[in-house]
Amino acid sequence: MKLWGGRFRKETDGLVNDFNASIQFDARLYREDIEGSLAHAEMLASCGIISQEDHAQIKAGLEGILADVEAGKVEFTAANEDIHMNVEALLTGRIGEAGKRLHTARSRNDQVAVDLRLYLRREIGEIMEQILSLQQAILDQARQHQNTVMPGYTHLQRAQPVSFAQHLLAYGEQLRRDVTRLADCKKRMNVCPLGSGALAGTTYPIDRHQTARLLGFDGPCSNSLDGVSDRDYALELLSDLSILMMHLSRLAEEVILWCSWEFKFIELDDAYSTGSSIMPQKKNPDVAELVRGKTGRVYGDLMGLLTTMKGIPLAYNKDMQEDKEPVFDAVDTVKMCLPVFTGMLETMRVLPENMRRAAGGGFINATDCADYLTKKGMPFRDAYTAVGNLVYYCAQHGKLLEELELPELQSISTLFDEDVYQALRLENCMGQRKSYGGPAVEETTRQIEELAQFIKDARAGAPAEDGV
Repeated sequence: MKLWGGRFRKETDGLVNDFNASIQFDARLYREDIEGSLAHAEMLASCGIISQEDHAQIKAGLEGILADVEAGKVEFTAANEDIHMNVEALLTGRIGEAGKRLHTARSRNDQVAVDLRLYLRREIGEIMEQILSLQQAILDQARQHQNTVMPGYTHLQRAQPVSFAQHLLAYGEQLRRDVTRLADCKKRMNVCPLGSGALAGTTYPIDRHQTARLLGFDGPCSNSLDGVSDRDYALELLSDLSILMMHLSRLAEEVILWCSWEFKFIELDDAYSTGSSIMPQKKNPDVAELVRGKTGRVYGDLMGLLTTMKGIPLAYNKDMQEDKEPVFDAVDTVKMCLPVFTGMLETMRVLPENMRRAAGGGFINATDCADYLTKKGMPFRDAYTAVGNLVYYCAQHGKLLEELELPELQSISTLFDEDVYQALRLENCMGQRKSYGGPAVEETTRQIEELAQFIKDARAGAPAEDGV
């Protein structure tokens, strides 16, 4: 008989039972469910709602179930629908009447809400650590390539010279924001819904603040209706994970381009590449491609839950059972992508000569040429036009700006002198960009130090601050 079966006189249809059950996916909440039940039982005993003897039996029974589940000795059943009723049925079967008192002053509605918050709070911590490991891989590569000149791009057209370090550090900043977003989400979700009951609280003299403290929450949810019906924290997490995956996907796209023969800026390690079943020469960036593809999957998880939640009146509705699968899927996907992506970046071989060769084309020192004239007294707009004419001349004659003879330059402006060749040298173009956040070594050194400190502070548990 179902634990809720008192008012029913017929057995649940088999199809309905299978359709209604969630144990096939919420079984992973067993630890959190038992953790929440232990705190609830302790509070009930402290408030005199159950006896100390019952509490002792419940505590021992729950701890035994937890040990048996983790030892693989427990098989959950769809007949008990979900993880909450499976655990309760096991407990009652083991300790008898005392087990039936555990559910006093609570509902599955607040039970599942606290389970999910506990679970996601733990998962967020693990994901943040994985992001920090990825940032460390970026940092290690950046330290080696502060002087590696490469073309920076806009519109995927060569634009201005940057260092490979600065390019990678831009992703370090994106990941820094991802960490702080997750930290914010974790803080916002850290309130306890247990004690909200089905929707309207309870007539028992419970102490919700005690339960919150026992479970490590900052306090109880302020409104019992909101306590059982709120899934903002799950949506916020899915949004944060979607943004994170977007950042990974953008870097994945660059990796795919960089290791192609058209770019050949990097070479991926054999351990992070795959081959072709028919073309023996192929070395494919499948890791990057899969991360790029799985980004859409996480987006889908977010859109699915947003759509599920958009028309649900207060308080709990069975639709909300659909919250777990997209959340679990997104968490699993992100936790699978981050370590393999980190390994790919740690082991890739950078090819500075190819980057420098690419930077030599495309007139990416044209802005520096215009700046040279501006510093000699020419208004920038006039300098812009003059250099545009030079670029046209070079394109017609198959030359680079730095290959022009001084008379050719002076035919456009008499302000050009021998020192222009130093101004046009790509290493100088990059090195002179010392403005805050730029590619000059002084600036990438500062960025590296800041990112290293951020990783250190985050791992030490210091409050995360957004990058500027």
